[in-house]
Amino acid sequence: MYNGIGLTTPRGSGTNGYVVRNLSALRVHETAADRASAWDVAPPKHREPDAEILEHERKRKVEVKCLELQLDLEEKGLEEDEIEKQVDELRVKLLANLNALGSNAKNLKPSDTHGIAAAKKEELSKLARALGTRSDYTEGEAFDREKQEELKIRRMAEREDRERQREE
Repeated sequence: MYNGIGLTTPRGSGTNGYVVRNLSALRVHETAADRASAWDVAPPKHREPDAEILEHERKRKVEVKCLELQLDLEEKGLEEDEIEKQVDELRVKLLANLNALGSNAKNLKPSDTHGIAAAKKEELSKLARALGTRSDYTEGEAFDREKQEELKIRRMAEREDRERQREE
């Protein structure tokens, strides 16, 4: 053992006991230019949830509940006509409330990417409403002096128009 590294004794280990540096785990060092360019990378694009896939998932959940009811009724020994009638009633009731059947974000599986995206979109819209962020807001526009002057002139013109309308 050398400086607390290695084996206390090489006996039975199948090695000679010498500590050798692992050359296969070399670290890759980034240059200063690489670290600086990391700030220039555009933020990741968020994909919109596909409404058709979400609709399909909701309909699939309705069919799963109908199948569960059908299996329960078959175990109870009801007649096939009665089973079909009750299953159809349940299906009509659930399809009428299809939008209310929306999934809870906490119950989503990692593989349900569209459901997660829809939940994230909902969460971001709630946050935007709470903070009062405009829908046409773009990141960094507050530092664009020309844009700010243009917006200021537009706001002044709108204010003058409102004052004229009040006078009339």
